[in-house]
Amino acid sequence: MPDQSNSPRSGAETLTEAEVEILKLVAQGFGNREVANRLGFSELTVRRYMSNILAKLQLENRTQAALYALRAGLASL
Repeated sequence: MPDQSNSPRSGAETLTEAEVEILKLVAQGFGNREVANRLGFSELTVRRYMSNILAKLQLENRTQAALYALRAGLASL
């Protein structure tokens, strides 16, 4: 069986449902305020979720997170 530790999907499996939803919206180009409004969270909560997402996926910024989501099939253009 091939090693999937570096596959985009393996990191996504560690994300919570809320983190996946936020990541999908970020990949579609929405900012924190827009994500918060769509999901009924505060903007601070979205920022905290984004920090958790970046840490879990070992990414440095939301651009990398958006690309990750696209490559993992979590979002599309």
